[in-house]
Amino acid sequence: MVQKSEARPRGRPRAYDPDKAIARAREAFWTQGYSATSLDDLSAATGMNRPSLYAAFGDKRALYLEALRRTKDGLLAGTKAALDLPGDLQASLNFYFARAIEAYMAGEGEARGCFVIGTALTEAVGDPEIKALLHEVFLGLDGLLTARLQRAIDEGEIPATTDAASLGYLLSAAVHGLAMRSRAGEPREALDRWAEGAVAQVARLAKA
Repeated sequence: MVQKSEARPRGRPRAYDPDKAIARAREAFWTQGYSATSLDDLSAATGMNRPSLYAAFGDKRALYLEALRRTKDGLLAGTKAALDLPGDLQASLNFYFARAIEAYMAGEGEARGCFVIGTALTEAVGDPEIKALLHEVFLGLDGLLTARLQRAIDEGEIPATTDAASLGYLLSAAVHGLAMRSRAGEPREALDRWAEGAVAQVARLAKA
């Protein structure tokens, strides 16, 4: 039996990989900040000329928003996966914070912290769409950390009277603080101590 050949798409194939282009643009934004990143910087990072960038993604802001959306989705999915692992509350939180610090310290050169916190906080002022994405990250992390505390309540590890939401907010604030401190140049050892202290304090409050 002769297999029917697939119809070949018309026109020239795309000369770029959109996922790689967005990832490389994100690296430029992450290192330099949104405002300081020019179209020439993005062209150099992606290997695409200006007309190609405009045709593929629109303007600089549209490319940044796409990078921000993808980072938000990956960040929340990674957080959920880390917190869903088996283990007691304190061990689970210590693992999550260690993973967060590793991400903040990753890359060549100076630590860049969190892409969302490091680039979107300033741009959110006066830009409703960036502000909305930033709030989605905040609310998502609040919810995931609160859910992990609620799981500890449901499993009988901490008292049913524990205010899971309030402690979830404390943990969320702690992880955002780590992101800012890492970008400001604090050493890994200091970040580890800060994270361990925050988790230990929340664990004590949860069991009080």
